[in-house]
Amino acid sequence: MTKRMTKREMFAMVMEVVENSATDNKAEMINFINHELELLNRKSGKSGQTKTQKENEILKAEILEVFKEFDEPVTISEFCERTSSEIGNLSNQKLSAMFNQLAKANLMVKTIDKKKSYFSLA
Repeated sequence: MTKRMTKREMFAMVMEVVENSATDNKAEMINFINHELELLNRKSGKSGQTKTQKENEILKAEILEVFKEFDEPVTISEFCERTSSEIGNLSNQKLSAMFNQLAKANLMVKTIDKKKSYFSLA
């Protein structure tokens, strides 16, 4: 199985061919290839967190703070019922995703008992 070439590798090969050729608009072609490579570099530099991901990080910190009130593991539904925070108003699906992310980060412990997930602080 052969590895597919990336755009960057293709532009490098095209640049080499253009540099070794004797065409009339050689400088224009080289400028175009350099511009395309610059666009690729800019595109790859935008790999930061999105606005939603940043907001979710704040919510996760709040969830951990609220969890300090609980003595025993709770389900997501119990968490929503027992908390007076705004976090309790989030959907179960969103909370489930965040709880699972916190569990993967070893900040919470997920225990499954009879197909029911219980969460507690690590």
